[in-house]
Amino acid sequence: MSSPGSVERWVLAARVRTLPAAAVPVVIGASLSRPRPYNVTNTVLCLIIALALQIGTNYANDYSDGVRGTDQVRVGPFRLTASKLVPASAVKRMAFVFFAVAAVAGLFLSIRSSWIFIPLGMSAVAAGWFYTGGPKPYGYFGLGEIFVMVYFGFVATVGTAFAQHGHIPPGAWWWGLATGSMACALLEANNLRDVDGDRVAGKKTLAARLGRRQGSWLYAVWVAGTVLGAAFGGESLVGAVAFVMYVPALVLAFSPKAGRDLLPLLKQSSYAQWTVGATTAVVMFVTR
Repeated sequence: MSSPGSVERWVLAARVRTLPAAAVPVVIGASLSRPRPYNVTNTVLCLIIALALQIGTNYANDYSDGVRGTDQVRVGPFRLTASKLVPASAVKRMAFVFFAVAAVAGLFLSIRSSWIFIPLGMSAVAAGWFYTGGPKPYGYFGLGEIFVMVYFGFVATVGTAFAQHGHIPPGAWWWGLATGSMACALLEANNLRDVDGDRVAGKKTLAARLGRRQGSWLYAVWVAGTVLGAAFGGESLVGAVAFVMYVPALVLAFSPKAGRDLLPLLKQSSYAQWTVGATTAVVMFVTR
C-alpha cells in the first residue's frame, strides 16, 4: 500500500470523522437562540473556535501518542508521527497553529460578547494538549470522557447559545448533555477499537479498564445520555431520531467484533451525530 501524499496525510491525521464533535454542539447551541434572529458573526466565530480546537487536539494527540510509542500498536486511522513520514516537531507545531487560530477567534468573540470566553478558551487549549501530552496525560488514566463532556458538550453548546444574545436559554444544559454524550460516543468508538493496543501501551482508558465486552456499555450510556438530553431539552422527537440513528452502532458495539473490525463504529457514530444535529436545527427552526 502506497503512503498518502503530503496534503492527504495531514487531512487524514486531522481525523475528519471526529469533527461532528465540534460542529454539532455549535449548530445546536445556535438553534437555541432566543429571541431571533441568530447572531451570525458570533456563531461563525464559535464554529471556528470549536473546529480549530478539535483539529489542534487531534494533531496534539498524534504527536504525544507518537513520541510515546502508543500508536505503534494501534489499528486506527493514519497517524503522522507514528508513520515517521512527518517530523514529530512539525506535527507539534501544527497543533499549536490550530490552537492559535482558536485563541484569535476566541479573542474576537470575547470582544463581541463576554470576557468569560477568554479563561474558557485558555482552559480548553490546556485540556486539548494535556489529554495525551505532558508528564501525566489524563487521557491515559480514564479521564478523557470528562474533558469531552465538559468542552464538546456543555461549553460548546451553552457557550454558543450564550454568545447569541448574552443569556442562557431554557434547556441549554440538557442539550449540552446530549451533544457531550454524542461526542463521548465518538471517543468510545475509538477506545473500544483500541482496547487491546491501549492495554499493551499502558493507556488506561475507561474502555481499556473495563475490557472490550464490558466497555460496550459505555457506548450505550452515551447513547442514553443523547436521548435523555434531547427529551428533557424539550424535543422528544429528536430523542427518538437519535435512538434510531444509533441502533446500528449499538449493534456493532455489542457484537463480538474487535480491533480493526470495529473501524465502522466511528463512521456510524459520526453519521448519527451529524443527523441528530441537523434534525435538531430543523426542528428548532420550524417549531420554536
